[in-house]
Amino acid sequence: MLKIMVIGATSAIAHETAKFFAADGADFFLVGRSPEKLSVIKDDLLARGATSAETHEIDMNNFDHHQALLDSAIDRMGQVDVLYIAHGSLGDQALAEADVDVMLQEMNTNFLSTAAFLTLAANYFEERRRGAIAVISSVAGDRGRGSLYVYGTAMAAKTTFLQGLRNRLAKVGVSVLTIKPGRVRTPMTAHLKPSPLLADPEKVGEQIYKAMKSGRDILYTPSYWALIMMIIRNIPERIFKRLSM
Repeated sequence: MLKIMVIGATSAIAHETAKFFAADGADFFLVGRSPEKLSVIKDDLLARGATSAETHEIDMNNFDHHQALLDSAIDRMGQVDVLYIAHGSLGDQALAEADVDVMLQEMNTNFLSTAAFLTLAANYFEERRRGAIAVISSVAGDRGRGSLYVYGTAMAAKTTFLQGLRNRLAKVGVSVLTIKPGRVRTPMTAHLKPSPLLADPEKVGEQIYKAMKSGRDILYTPSYWALIMMIIRNIPERIFKRLSM
């Protein structure tokens, strides 16, 4: 059975993805900030067929606790076959523009905490010479937009970090999947205006599951975002800077 560590396990997308692995009988180490929510997800995954599940409460911005977290997952499951990172926040762009501390907190939450943990985890997977890493980034990282550039910058940094990690770990048989969702109907996006492009987390979770199983490198989900972002990336800067996006 697969031994899966899920960081940000209480996110809607992570939960939907984990449901598919639960049906395969996976063993889970679920990481998040809310013990109550983690307990609910644990019970749900066990009911869906997971062999076992354990929860661990942590704020990933506490970088000094990362090594102990990784050690706990390995001790609990014996090994980690799959690392799935789905934590993050969609902060307030206006607040981040006005307050340096808010901007830095967004960078810590959405990029540096992931990069810090992956630095430790990558060494573990490299030594084992097998396994899979999957991390949720965002289409927001494909181009800086005035309405979302602090979050987008963190996603762009995450995407580049994962690209380099994939290049490094591919040589020892470890896959690294970069997941780029568009807008998904989750609590994190509940405050945004309704959009016809808003996707259901169930469908996104299924696509991520299939991409993880097949060893893909990059996943735009839903798939139409690959075309949308190709168009956006290729708008000339002299035109793009006049747009409200």
